[in-house]
Amino acid sequence: MATAYCMKCRKKVEIKNPKQITLKNGRPAVQGVCLTCGTKVFRIGKL
Repeated sequence: MATAYCMKCRKKVEIKNPKQITLKNGRPAVQGVCLTCGTKVFRIGKL
């Protein structure tokens, strides 16, 4: 499971519904939702 830093919880959390996306500059990233609070979380890099 992918992890990302949640700004609201202020800790690393697992990503719910992770989606692989590509940034404008071509770098891969992962976007999803925090399991505990439901805030959007984001991480640059592959899954």
